[in-house]
Amino acid sequence: MNSVPNPASPGSDPLIVRGACPHDCPDTCALLITVKDGVATEVRGDPAHPTTAGVLCTKVSRYTERTYHKERLLHPMKRVGKKGEGKFERISWDEALDTIAARLKDVAARNPQAILPYSYAGTMGLVQGESMSMRFFNKIGASLLDRTICASAGGVGYKYTIGTRIGADTEHVQDAKLIIIWGGNPIASNLHFWTRVQEAKRRGAKLIAIDPYRSLSADKCHQHIALLPGTDAALALGVMHVLINEGLLDADYIAQYTLGFDQLKQRVQEWPPQRVAEVCGISADEIIQLAREYGGAAQRGEITMIRANYGLQRVHGGGMAVRNLACLPALVGAWRHAGGGLQLSTSDSFPKNSAFLQRPDFLQQHGVAARTINMSTIGDDLLRESSADFGPRVEAMIVYNSNPVAVAPESGKVVQGFAREDLFTVVLEHFQTDTADYADILLPATTQLEHVDVHATYGHVYMMANNAAIAPLGESKPNTEIFRLLAARMGFDDDCFKDSDDAIAEQAFDRSNERAADYDWTRLKEKGWQRLNMPAAPFASGGFGTPSGKCEFYSARMLADGFDPLPTYIAPHESVASNAALAAKYPLAMISPPARNFLNSSFVNVQSLRDTEGEPHLDMHPDDAAARSIANGETVRIFNDRGSMLAKVRVTPKARPGLVVGLSIWWKKFSADGKNANEVTSQRLTDMGNAPTFYDVLVQVEACAGSA
Repeated sequence: MNSVPNPASPGSDPLIVRGACPHDCPDTCALLITVKDGVATEVRGDPAHPTTAGVLCTKVSRYTERTYHKERLLHPMKRVGKKGEGKFERISWDEALDTIAARLKDVAARNPQAILPYSYAGTMGLVQGESMSMRFFNKIGASLLDRTICASAGGVGYKYTIGTRIGADTEHVQDAKLIIIWGGNPIASNLHFWTRVQEAKRRGAKLIAIDPYRSLSADKCHQHIALLPGTDAALALGVMHVLINEGLLDADYIAQYTLGFDQLKQRVQEWPPQRVAEVCGISADEIIQLAREYGGAAQRGEITMIRANYGLQRVHGGGMAVRNLACLPALVGAWRHAGGGLQLSTSDSFPKNSAFLQRPDFLQQHGVAARTINMSTIGDDLLRESSADFGPRVEAMIVYNSNPVAVAPESGKVVQGFAREDLFTVVLEHFQTDTADYADILLPATTQLEHVDVHATYGHVYMMANNAAIAPLGESKPNTEIFRLLAARMGFDDDCFKDSDDAIAEQAFDRSNERAADYDWTRLKEKGWQRLNMPAAPFASGGFGTPSGKCEFYSARMLADGFDPLPTYIAPHESVASNAALAAKYPLAMISPPARNFLNSSFVNVQSLRDTEGEPHLDMHPDDAAARSIANGETVRIFNDRGSMLAKVRVTPKARPGLVVGLSIWWKKFSADGKNANEVTSQRLTDMGNAPTFYDVLVQVEACAGSA
């Protein structure tokens, strides 16, 4: 079942090859790829995989359309126009590799930390993601990249409380009687969780969505609580106030498996429902009823589950918000049950062998402390000069598995940085993205159907294998092979640079950890997926990953790190309540959650998906539209001091008053004005985790003359 078909054997029977979806999604689906005469003709979900259950999202079900896209990059190219113009000419691999190696050697001779990798989750694979690439950059002594752009704020807040990013098991969600979807839209971004939610609904579960925007998922829940952006931490405090004051608690679980309850009880007295209602822009009754639903269901012995997604942590107090939510299941004993508790991520369930994959020991050979640059502040950092505090100016970048010109905040500055003529930029890509337009050398990378990989996940607990289904198209090469070739050109002769992709996958998980003790790459490739040795209810009897082994309502680590050791509320950087002067100019909050038919900036260039999505649009409440004499369907300008963009307005009550919503992330080249939502987002960071504040933004909106 796993053989790669030979394109030289026309007329052979179709083969079915096992694969895994590589994209930044918690579902990490098991794929079955049909191959005929060396061509992939269909990509299906594996019906035997418990999470995938034979179903794929609209994006990945069209993966052959992406792989065989007429605009696939198939040859190395070098820039012949100005940066950003996107003009290139074809060159050989030898010329490309020699050019890159010569430039990197020149920069490294002065200071290797002037070289910066920039990557994220274009593939989530442990092989094609950060294995050979990080060995290469660590060997050079390049700057490190702090990969914060998605989940680091919430991850830190969660780990202060729970100790590890382990959560409720998706496979049991259908047994829950109360499911709270907090800060997410799983129809668009977590389809297989949503499938189980729908089964729970059919069995009588109540669904509650907490989100400033009435998303597709919120629209199908029994209740939608439309709080103001950035106020989730306050709502959680209000829920805790009611739970504690009305005795809707699991006293035995609290006594055995938590730390700091007495301090928490005192803290939440500061947050009665009326105060929380004023902060969140909702009613006190909504807060009281939410707490009673949650605590009451748990007291009846019913499974209660909170699915917290990353939207709620993309604000100033985002880490604290997730920390507050993480306290709730321990108060009511929800962790006792399979499928109960909370899921933010399951990523720490997987014992990854990072030391083998990335060889951080190479950095020690350079004898200096590594410089770290935050990917979320790349706009500022590419414009910085050398200094004692910052270190050397960034002179060379290699971008792979990412599209920062489209996805990084405060895009105007990002573009200025990438447009520097003295910045040598290499981009590994499938297509000529917004970032690729600024490359000096553009290298064609393989897609998931053309290479080997192994995957951990962050939404379930299965290790996943990806077999190569077809030969690489054109002259495209896997990321690993590109960095092997570069390592050879740089003169790196360590044995690790000769490891094959299969050899890397064989050691990707730490078999000394009982969760992966029976991991075997050969068997995994054959079956496609294998469940970790994980209990269905990971914290039923405590066993949290904190220093105390308990769920820590009071965290001494937080105090030592300069944070409030108890749950609290941290106001947004930009909101009507927290920044009145700014709100006088820009009175509307803006969020830019994912569009259903895109995945971050992936799939935007697939014509059928872009046609379904339409064009960049902005959802605005009727009251806000009327106050600005804006009619449905008009083109509007969204702006603040950082920049502006154009979009077609949709006047709809799905956006609460005072909020506008621009579904993202469009490639700039596919928008009317060559811009997207990140023109107005900020490089200011979260309270913890140094993460971006994409949903902590104030703007003004005005109709464009003659757009009606």
